[in-house]
Amino acid sequence: MRQDIHPEYREVLFHDTNADAYFVIGSTLNSKQTKEYQGKTYPYVTLDISSASHPFYTGEIRQMSNEGRVASFNKRFARFKR
Repeated sequence: MRQDIHPEYREVLFHDTNADAYFVIGSTLNSKQTKEYQGKTYPYVTLDISSASHPFYTGEIRQMSNEGRVASFNKRFARFKR
């Protein structure tokens, strides 16, 4: 196997900001930020969504608007009709 062509594999701290959950997972992701977690310093990466906050994994049902885009537009701008 050729040397120095593979990225460094190490433990990285991921933070799901939506659920305020932390995960330490092995990864090759590079990060300039570091953060101390449970007495150890890790490269730090923030996430918008993970299994801790995604509705599929949490079982949480989110209600979406049933109204279409055109109906929503007409309702919003009805006062401007001539």
